[in-house]
Amino acid sequence: MKHNTDLDGFQKIIQYQFNNIGLLKNALTHSSYANEKKTGNYKDNERLEYLGDAVLELTVSNYLFNLKPALSEGEMTKIRAQLVCEPSLESYARNLNLGKLMLLGRGEENSGGRERPTVLADAFEAFIGAMYLDLGMDTVYSFVHTIIHKAYQKGEVTQVFDYKSTLQELVQADSKKAIEYRIVSETGPAHNRSFEAIVLLDGITLGRGIGKTKKEAEQQAAKGAIEILAKSCEKK
Repeated sequence: MKHNTDLDGFQKIIQYQFNNIGLLKNALTHSSYANEKKTGNYKDNERLEYLGDAVLELTVSNYLFNLKPALSEGEMTKIRAQLVCEPSLESYARNLNLGKLMLLGRGEENSGGRERPTVLADAFEAFIGAMYLDLGMDTVYSFVHTIIHKAYQKGEVTQVFDYKSTLQELVQADSKKAIEYRIVSETGPAHNRSFEAIVLLDGITLGRGIGKTKKEAEQQAAKGAIEILAKSCEKK
């Protein structure tokens, strides 16, 4: 009965209530557990994982298609690949504490299955599949969009646009101009640092940027510099 209690608490946390709690249980049932409980009415989550994979791809594609400014097909493909790759799915599952809710066989449990990346990633896909069947696509859209938007905000998605290279290309016509990046400040606790970078062109600050990593901050600084250069060109 403890598992049922855990699922009640989980639904309160995610703020979605399943109509068919059996689907949620199914999504969190590993094949090792189902194989051990052959006499019971336990199904593993592999079919739901298959469905969830397709639903997730469509949902993420929809999110990226509606981003502003509009992304090209190639850019959307690159970002989607990052958002639905195993490390990302594992991260989403950990944020939801799905590992603690999983039903695992004794062998899988003893070998660290509750923390295994593939188990967690598969469970997240199965969970999305169960949510789709029970609550519908609109609910899935809302839930998944919130998750991937947070991933964007936290800088968990690798920068697709290489602004530093673009800036270099813009100024390379004049080989005498030197581009330099500096990290000018670091704030926040060790587990949640924020970096501020500037980019200088011939010693003059041209752009500033903030990011969760030094590389991200530099990319944002380069983006700011490109925007300034573009505006100056428009005035000419």
